[in-house]
Amino acid sequence: MDVERARDFVSRNDRAVLATTRANGRTQLTPVTAGLDHRGRVAVSTREGSMKVRNLRRDPHASLLVLNPGFFGEWVRIDGTVEIETLPEAMEGLVEMYRNVKGEHPDWDEYRQAMIDQQRVLLLFDIEEVGPTSEG
Repeated sequence: MDVERARDFVSRNDRAVLATTRANGRTQLTPVTAGLDHRGRVAVSTREGSMKVRNLRRDPHASLLVLNPGFFGEWVRIDGTVEIETLPEAMEGLVEMYRNVKGEHPDWDEYRQAMIDQQRVLLLFDIEEVGPTSEG
């Protein structure tokens, strides 16, 4: 698996599990929706007050396991350093991610207001390592 194959897989599959490190050193796992931004970084939308954001503010390293819709079969693991982009700067990235994953929203003004109301942030992964490197 190489970085371009991993990006291609993420562009076709948005279900993922994010792994961050809790304050006690243990792993926290969270189901998320993943997409790509215009720079080829992996993007995840989440709430500002979530535990994953707190974990990433303390340690910006994370892993993401991206799965196909059938669960078994092809998958990819992405390791990287995560940048947290907050509102208002994150808004256009949130719109871009929605479009890349779900298409056009029926009411973009409503969507933007929901992002503000929910205090959304954008997690942006610089892809540093991908896997698997072997089958099975």
